[in-house]
Amino acid sequence: MNRSQLETFLRQHHREAFLWARQCCGFDGELAKDVIQLVYLKVLEGKAKLKADDHPKTWLFSVIRFTAMDELRTKVKWLTVEIEEDMAWESEPTESESHEDLIRRLPKMQQEVLLMVFYHDMTLEKAAKVLQLHIGTVRTHYDRGKKKLKEWIMDRNRNCGNEDTASG
Repeated sequence: MNRSQLETFLRQHHREAFLWARQCCGFDGELAKDVIQLVYLKVLEGKAKLKADDHPKTWLFSVIRFTAMDELRTKVKWLTVEIEEDMAWESEPTESESHEDLIRRLPKMQQEVLLMVFYHDMTLEKAAKVLQLHIGTVRTHYDRGKKKLKEWIMDRNRNCGNEDTASG
């Protein structure tokens, strides 16, 4: 892509790119704005190059993800301690929690896979490219994340239903 095509592509995908950056930055909008600026600079200065066999959106999401990780590390918001992948919050979800809050409860990799698939219309194969993981690993994170979210939503709905019938 030449510079004009890149600029057009970035304009067309700006909203999605910002939302993905925000998600990669722990839903910190200000940090996401900084990340997007850095990504656009990398892209327009040729420091991040689209390979001929890459899908442009997948490539852009990958650049955003790695730039966000770098920024989080420099801002000391990134935990360097390895945590068990399958760990999630043990407390029960409350009825006031949104779906976004529930997604935040998931382990980081499950969050990223579900966000790409549900909110950014990516296939599991494209998510695997962005995350630079084997497709089987991505499928596992996807399945576990969906099961956990379903469990939490069902529990929350049961709890809300029980409280309504008990008070009425």
